[in-house]
Amino acid sequence: MFPPMELESSEYRLKAMNCPMHNLIYRSRGRSYRELPVRLFELGNVYRYEKSGVVHGLTRVRGLTMDDSHSYCTLEQAPDEIKHLLNFCLGLFRDFGIDDFYLELSTRDDTSDKFIGTDEQWAVATKVLEDVATESGLELVPDPGGAAYYGPKISVQCRDAIGRTWQMSTIQYDFNQPARFELEYQAADGSRQQPVMIHSAKFGSIERFIGVLTEHYAGAFPAWLAPVQVVGIPVTDEQVPHLRGVGDRLRGKGIRVEIDDSDDRMQKKIRTAQKQKVPFMLIAGAADASSGAVSFRYRDGEQRNGIPIEQAIDEIAGFVARRVNESPAPAHFS
Repeated sequence: MFPPMELESSEYRLKAMNCPMHNLIYRSRGRSYRELPVRLFELGNVYRYEKSGVVHGLTRVRGLTMDDSHSYCTLEQAPDEIKHLLNFCLGLFRDFGIDDFYLELSTRDDTSDKFIGTDEQWAVATKVLEDVATESGLELVPDPGGAAYYGPKISVQCRDAIGRTWQMSTIQYDFNQPARFELEYQAADGSRQQPVMIHSAKFGSIERFIGVLTEHYAGAFPAWLAPVQVVGIPVTDEQVPHLRGVGDRLRGKGIRVEIDDSDDRMQKKIRTAQKQKVPFMLIAGAADASSGAVSFRYRDGEQRNGIPIEQAIDEIAGFVARRVNESPAPAHFS
């Protein structure tokens, strides 16, 4: 954690995690077994005093955004809840076109005294996580001694474009915080029972995810993710109004468009758009403007000429809506 800040004779600390606040929300009223699992989620900023030697670009930062969630469930519900969370994480990465990953199971170091809880609690928690991970069919790599002090975890390890491995999603089984925060629910027999707390971060750190995604695509993001999806390139200044009209219609479909009306020559504008790895370049010359058409140019240099505006708009909007993770090419529209 960062050191405390002194203010008006009081100490304030930057928030390092969301867990305590979620525990207080859970504890704010009585809970019944009927409403479990209770799932609390927060997309917020937390701050960790990482050593200067490990801070690295977007992938290791001191102020990060976490999609942090906590599930409070019964002991019997824990396996299905963990399975639900793991499937959610894996589906999320596959949606973004990332499918080179494996699972890591972090367990207790039995020779260390930093871990809390009984041997039985650790055995149950580890077995539940191992069973769910094995059932997923993914490669499972052991990480002895890598568990948090309060419980074991499984993590999704993703490989980027140059083969480096990054920890992304984490799912942790926690029997410690429910005890320390005195969390309870009323069971079917009227007794008071302690819930199991499942920590999960789907993206992990949003900053790290964006960094890994950038490496994965080498900056050539899929059309649905690209910051700029379309660049209009006029052959001469006379075609600028024509392309602006096309751009306005594309924006009406939710497409992110820029028109390059700079003083650069057309070929330089094309090279600039290619270096920026824009998915769609729409080029318009005098013939295109007079016939109500545009010409497509793609990242790989291929080109389609004389495409009617209505068709061009439908093709771009449809391709983006389908969330295709490949770069657009003529074969997608034949």
